[in-house]
Amino acid sequence: MNRSQVRELAFKLLYQIEIQKEVNNEDIDLFFENNQISSKEAKEYIEDVVNGVSKEAKTIMEEIEKNLKKDWEIDRISKINLALLKLAIYEIKYKDLPFKVVINEVVELAKKYGEETSSVFINGILASVVKEA
Repeated sequence: MNRSQVRELAFKLLYQIEIQKEVNNEDIDLFFENNQISSKEAKEYIEDVVNGVSKEAKTIMEEIEKNLKKDWEIDRISKINLALLKLAIYEIKYKDLPFKVVINEVVELAKKYGEETSSVFINGILASVVKEA
């Protein structure tokens, strides 16, 4: 399983958390089981992303709000787009990963799972986040 596939699984778990509003270790274990994730590295990465996004939730949400257009409210963002933005901002701000790779992969996930305009929307937000860094 490569990093892109693991990132996609991390997104799926973050999306599940957006829907359920919370997750516990049992939910994460069940997610691993249902998705046949047995690799120690994959599990550690996904747990790191989920725990990191949870720990830094306030800062990540502020980052999203700060980079929205003036007439946009955070409540208008779909749960898929929100999960993708949280994943990308966490990886850009808190992990030592090249932002171009993160943005490219998250935009591709937006094309696969989001609405028609999701990839452009996410790319715009993340471009603003990177400019500030």
